[in-house]
Amino acid sequence: MTAETPPLDTRVLQRTAADLSRVYEGTFSPETVERYVFESYTTLSRTAKIRTYLAILAERFATDRLRALAIAQGKIATTVPQVLFVCVHNVGRSQIAAALLSHLAGTAVEVRSAGSLPGSEIHPLVIEALESRGIDLAGAFPKPLTDDVVRAADYVITMGCGDACPIYPGKRYLDWELADPAEETPERVHDIVDQIEDHVRSLWADIQT
Repeated sequence: MTAETPPLDTRVLQRTAADLSRVYEGTFSPETVERYVFESYTTLSRTAKIRTYLAILAERFATDRLRALAIAQGKIATTVPQVLFVCVHNVGRSQIAAALLSHLAGTAVEVRSAGSLPGSEIHPLVIEALESRGIDLAGAFPKPLTDDVVRAADYVITMGCGDACPIYPGKRYLDWELADPAEETPERVHDIVDQIEDHVRSLWADIQT
């Protein structure tokens, strides 16, 4: 934690760490939980464009990472497939894919997304394109790729992030070649969403077989 961390954020993070320590009592030590919470805040602070809700985003990020870590270590049993989408900035393709799969499969799958070099905010054209399909990305935010979410995944789908994603045995790795929405017109972004939806539907059909 840096000296510039606002006192209110520090209090929120301390409360988050205490709450999550109770949730994971007997699974992770309070020190591990606290480290994850404050580390998540520091990591997000490097790219966040708007810092007003940074502590809240860090709480959500740490919560998801701890769950992923518990799943990866076999400390939480889950009966649904774990799917991770990865692109470079986590502001376009991976966010689209995660939102579409969540919309399609609901609670029958657990979906995460991340970026090898995360950006500061979801691309506005991506938000608009998904809103036109009745999918709200209001709560989404770019997240860095971390080892815990890769280890928890059954399926890892990369989109233009090269060799940034570590390879672990026992997982299904796929690479989808797709244009980056950040470099396209609104019309092309809608086309890219269509392409991603086709990939997502094929993936979901494969997962169900």
